[in-house]
This record gives sequence, C-alpha cells and structure tokens, in this order.
Amino acid sequence: MTRLSVNINKIATLRNARGGNMPDVAKAALDCERFGAEGITVHPRPDERHIRYSDVLTIRPLVKTEFNIEGNPIPRFRELVLKVRPDQVTLVPDAEDAITSNAGWDTIAHRDYLTGLCREFKAAGIRVSIFVDPDPQMVRGAAACGADRVELYTAAYAEQYPSGPEKAIAPYLEAAKAARECGLGLNAGHDLNLENLAFFISTIPWTDEVSIGHAIICDALYMGLERTIDAYLKEIRKK
Repeated sequence: MTRLSVNINKIATLRNARGGNMPDVAKAALDCERFGAEGITVHPRPDERHIRYSDVLTIRPLVKTEFNIEGNPIPRFRELVLKVRPDQVTLVPDAEDAITSNAGWDTIAHRDYLTGLCREFKAAGIRVSIFVDPDPQMVRGAAACGADRVELYTAAYAEQYPSGPEKAIAPYLEAAKAARECGLGLNAGHDLNLENLAFFISTIPWTDEVSIGHAIICDALYMGLERTIDAYLKEIRKK
C-alpha cells in the first residue's frame, strides 16, 4: 500500500514569515501523524527560509512514523543527515536559490558522486532515494549508483493531467516499470493533489510513497488539516 508522507515545509514558511513559534512546526508534525500521515518529510535549504536545520534536530526524536529528509547533499546537509539518521534521505539536485525543486538528477553524468553518497548514507543505515525525471535511463542509472529507491519528479504529470491523464502518466509508467525491473523502490512527489493523485496510484499501484506538502497545506486552509490528510489517504486507497 502506498504511504503518505506529509512535507511540512510550508508550515515552517508561515512561522518564519512572522517570527516566533506560531505555528509550532514540531506540533504540526505530530498532528499530521495523529491525523493519519504515514511519514513526515522535511527539506531544509541553505538559507533556511522554511524548515531550519534546528527544526530537523527537534523533530527527529518526536516522529514515530517514517522520517524523510530531502535536499541537495551539500556538506552541511550531509552532516545533518548523518547526525539525525532519518529513515530515508532523498537526494535532490536543487540549486541554492531555487524556489522549489525543478529537475531530477542526471544519474549517468553524476554516477561517481551519487555512488559515493549512496555508500555513505547506506553505511549509516539510512535508505537512499534519488530524485529523477521520468526517464527509464535515469532510473537505471540510480540503480547503478546503489540507490534503494527513486522518487519520480511529478511536476510534468500534474501540469499535463487536466488535458489528458493517459498521456500525462505514460512516461511515469515506463519509468516506474524500469524501477521495478531494477529492484528499486518507488516514490513520487511534486504537485500531486486531490485531483490527480488517485489516477497516479491506480495506474502505478506499486508506488511505495508519495510526498506531498504544498497542496496539503493549501487544502487545509479550507478543510482543516485533519480532514485534508484523511481526504488524501482516501484518494491513495481508491480502487
């Protein structure tokens, strides 16, 4: 069954806009779990404009479900991951000034670098997922690097879904098949929402995990966090 990991970055963005500790990011993580989330995701960036490195240290011992840290593996990020030992680290090649993640790794061009990272994190008992575009070659490259999973970057799927779901998901299905053939676990994330989530999961039911943040927080403004998480879980579990 596909697991829902809630990315709490946007909750931290709201807190940082005003200062202080409202909303309380650690409490929000625990509330997400209490409302049914099966994992918590954080993506600390160098400028700490949302999740701060100190938040990660605070949240890690509190989370009872799966804890996933994603980000560009710069030295400071690597030190943080090795210190807190999350269940999973997701390697994302985002630039320091990127508003949000906007591309996956070229796992062929960066094979040596990614292989070293996979070895380092796996030696610490951390599952490694590599963020990739929906390209079977990049998926196979991730397997060659020693990754445990890939996370498919689903922005293009979400953008194209309204004009044709079958066409939108076609490259993702091929990439997902490649992951399965390579023995890789499969995650997905970016712009998944209540409109497009169920179709993705029903078409690729071996998806292990979806990581969703922005859409959940947007929906929670109207529905409340508990109802929103429940709605996403229902979409994931549709037959």
